[in-house]
Amino acid sequence: MAQTEIFEFTDLPLNLGELKAMPEADLSNPHKTAALTILALCRYEDNPENAIEMLNFLKGPQPLSNYDLQFLRDRLSGKGYKPYSFLQGASPENNYKPDQPYRISISDGPYSYQDEGYVKLLLRSSGADSPREIKLREKASSGEWFLWEHYLLADIRAPQAEDPWA
Repeated sequence: MAQTEIFEFTDLPLNLGELKAMPEADLSNPHKTAALTILALCRYEDNPENAIEMLNFLKGPQPLSNYDLQFLRDRLSGKGYKPYSFLQGASPENNYKPDQPYRISISDGPYSYQDEGYVKLLLRSSGADSPREIKLREKASSGEWFLWEHYLLADIRAPQAEDPWA
């Protein structure tokens, strides 16, 4: 049975301190880590350094590699709207401006729990036709769930303001 968790946030964290102050930052379940990953990615366009610090916290014992950093630059440069597409109320028509408070819906899928110690979760982007996947890994000694890999930043429909055909 697929389970969906909805997270609600009054504000988006601006830095690692604000992220760590959130109750979800205990990383006690994979859905929490997935939700915080979206929040960290939302920060990338305004402040890549702060976003990377938050993502490294969410990655736990294995920080972002040089490849990961280049991937973020490539996928989010001029396209900072992508992570906002995962927040409720955001759409290409409103240039991915989400409703407030911010809400993120994260679901299990039929293959979420295939590999022990790992979970694949699904997030719906309002600019894509199919859900996007994020994979998390449990640190056995602490029970914390960390970001392992994600497929969240593929291209999506352009915001209306940037679409010459709109």
